[in-house]
Amino acid sequence: MTISGRAAHWENVYESKGERELSWFQESPSPSLELIALAAAELTSPIVDIGGGAARLVDALLAAGYADLTVLDLSDAALAASRARLGAAGDAVHWTVADVTTWQPARHYDIWHDRAAFHFLTAPEEQAAYVACVRRTVKIGGHVIIGTFAIDGPEKCSGLPVTRHTADSITALLGAGFTLTDHRRHKHATPWQSVQNFQFSSFIRSC
Repeated sequence: MTISGRAAHWENVYESKGERELSWFQESPSPSLELIALAAAELTSPIVDIGGGAARLVDALLAAGYADLTVLDLSDAALAASRARLGAAGDAVHWTVADVTTWQPARHYDIWHDRAAFHFLTAPEEQAAYVACVRRTVKIGGHVIIGTFAIDGPEKCSGLPVTRHTADSITALLGAGFTLTDHRRHKHATPWQSVQNFQFSSFIRSC
């Protein structure tokens, strides 16, 4: 899918559905919060949430006192939903409309978090562009947290095919300079109580 096609798809999704109509909705993003805590981030550590859209991780991080947050998403409608939900509290967040495969960040980050964005990149060139962005973005010594559908998770989401992953497959795609520090499975219950199997992998960048 082209970048413009991806953007149009997700803009339509977020303009036509409420957050509780989306399979990936989480009231409390506990797996992500646990992994960010394990990364020993300071409250001033810069954190970027890739594909964060209308998700509630940013709410939880603000409530915990994290002060340097960026949320990146293809869909302006998704980010607008988060801004509206947070109100004045969202004024401290850097909201960025961009495609991660072409994003050129103006700064570096201590923590890269991605829940359910990477698995939509199914072509090798898209995956390579994502990894190149990780390398442009994450500091040496920084942490990368990627959550995707597990190998026994759904084959499609929102009408799009996905690539299911293991910790080993993501390690291989990231390549040299990233050390796996944690991996775990998570059974996500959708708003209609079906179960989707996710896997989360955490890495530290060494070079």
